[in-house]
Amino acid sequence: MISRKELFFQVVLHILVLLFYSFDKNNPGITVAQLVFFLVYTIFAAFITYYLMPKFLYRKKYWQFLGMVVLVLFGVIWAEELLELVFYPGTKRARIVPGIYYAIFDVLPVIAILSGFKFAWDAISSQSEVEKLKTSAQENELQFLKSQINPHFLFNNLNNLYSYAIDNSPKTPTIILELSSVLRYMLYDCKEKYVPLSKEIEHLKNYTQLSELQIENRGTVDFKTDIIGSGYRIAPLILTVFVENAFKHSTASQSEDIFISVDIKVSENGLLQFECSNSFRRETNTDDLSRGIGLQNVKKRLGLIYPGAHSLSIEETDTTYSVKLNIDINKGSV
Repeated sequence: MISRKELFFQVVLHILVLLFYSFDKNNPGITVAQLVFFLVYTIFAAFITYYLMPKFLYRKKYWQFLGMVVLVLFGVIWAEELLELVFYPGTKRARIVPGIYYAIFDVLPVIAILSGFKFAWDAISSQSEVEKLKTSAQENELQFLKSQINPHFLFNNLNNLYSYAIDNSPKTPTIILELSSVLRYMLYDCKEKYVPLSKEIEHLKNYTQLSELQIENRGTVDFKTDIIGSGYRIAPLILTVFVENAFKHSTASQSEDIFISVDIKVSENGLLQFECSNSFRRETNTDDLSRGIGLQNVKKRLGLIYPGAHSLSIEETDTTYSVKLNIDINKGSV
């Protein structure tokens, strides 16, 4: 089905080609003969562009398409020969050999122009559809990557909550409140492509306080952030993965002297500077820090949302693991 835009384009194109085809400075105006000849060209060109091209050319049946186009051109020439007998009887143009010569050089340019512009229109439309599909695929991948975060976080903290509940710990209500706040953010606020940076940091604080309960008296957690303006926005849950990994690997590899440090700054030109470091002991750690699902997840998201607008460096020693992430949060792409 032809769209309104394409119909308008084709009407304008045909008018312009008709004016060019019929232009004669010695005889201004458009004759009936010119209109009839041009109508024949239009009919055959439409047959090529709206039937032969979709049926053969776009299905890569090139030889069939070429053969059918040649037959169509012969049909146009034959039709023009008949019309020349009607409109130019007794003239040189109405004779067979000169008539075919006139027909070829009348037909080919007009058919080529009308068909060529249709082909260009279809190519532009196809490219537009490809871009839409790429954008849709990126959005779907982002939604999938975000959905991977929530169950992982939820299972970890439900296990902690279960342990405290078994021991009748007085911290259980606090854990429930913190978990409720974090889940509310994940379930509702994270549906948007971007969220206010202030909300993301508030969520990160709640997340840190919730996770800090796992450490108790076994170490220290330091969370620092400068006063950040309200106009900045960021893709949600980008930073959470690094903090989650810090708690996970610190508590998994050592039972004391744990330290976790989180520092967040934003420059005046919108450059987010995030640093997260944690202690861990390589010899007792059972997970590969560089190949976790969460880390690979966030790297993909950064590549999709902030291509060319972020830098991520990770340093690992025998006792510490440090992440430095810079994001130009004014340059999100999705």
